Amino acid sequence: MSANRKNELGVINYLKKNLISKTPFIVKGIGDDAAVIKIDKNRYLLSTCDMLIENKHFRKTDNLFDVGHKAVSCSLSDIAAMGGEPKFALVSLGIPHRLNFKDIKYLYKGLKSASHRFSVDIIGGDTNASDKLIIDISVIGFVNAKKVILRSGVKVGYYIFVTGSLGGSIYGRHLKFIPRIKEAKFLTENFKLNAMIDVSDGLVIDLWRVLEASNVGAAIFENLIPVHRDAKKLHEALYMGEDFELLFTMPEDCANILLKNISENKIKFPVSFIGKIIDNKSKIYLIDKSSSKFTMLKPKGYLH
Repeated sequence: MSANRKNELGVINYLKKNLISKTPFIVKGIGDDAAVIKIDKNRYLLSTCDMLIENKHFRKTDNLFDVGHKAVSCSLSDIAAMGGEPKFALVSLGIPHRLNFKDIKYLYKGLKSASHRFSVDIIGGDTNASDKLIIDISVIGFVNAKKVILRSGVKVGYYIFVTGSLGGSIYGRHLKFIPRIKEAKFLTENFKLNAMIDVSDGLVIDLWRVLEASNVGAAIFENLIPVHRDAKKLHEALYMGEDFELLFTMPEDCANILLKNISENKIKFPVSFIGKIIDNKSKIYLIDKSSSKFTMLKPKGYLH
């Protein structure tokens, strides 16, 4: 991994070790898709934030409505990955001088459209001048205490699934994706999920994050990975990121029920079985189509 990638992971690991809260209400702090805070014995509050920066997450020439849509949807996807329901959003903008009031209104139209789709209210934020457009979104949601899904909790033998299809999102789909909130709600209400994460940085790196949290490994099958038609090759489905699909695990008995429902067309959204959890800490193996070749995959993807 390049030096800057090491630095990003190093910063995150440093923060995890040095920003440990001693407050008893914190169920989960740094290290998951959202922070989890206990409200009472039955309900948790979820809190997450995402910053989008011009020329990093979108182009200067991209449609501002679509940019606003993506900005909110990224944080909504984090809430979905925790099995929660988003409720409120805060929007902070760094606004470059080139944007006029009409541009800002169009950007907010996209922000509101994505928010209102899931009954999320934008309740405040901040504005500032900036050399480039910066959008920082904070979303607050809620989850049943018994239904919250963390990245940890995975055991050997569990099955690995992913919603939708992967790869090629950066060619335009990443601005218009719909966060899998309804799908997450269906899954958590009907099946026993043990871990979940949204695939934002790439299948391999995000699966690795789940494995790291649970001290296990994984074997995934090349012929079972749902490669999107926009992807030019398998490599893009493995590493490109920006898909915002849900990757989750469940025990074999529950997985068999889900697989049966899939085969009988009882699941109303695309979901695929792609592999199994193995006893090999943080290692990911790709099994080729003939099941004769095992390739160990490096934990890489989109990292700043």
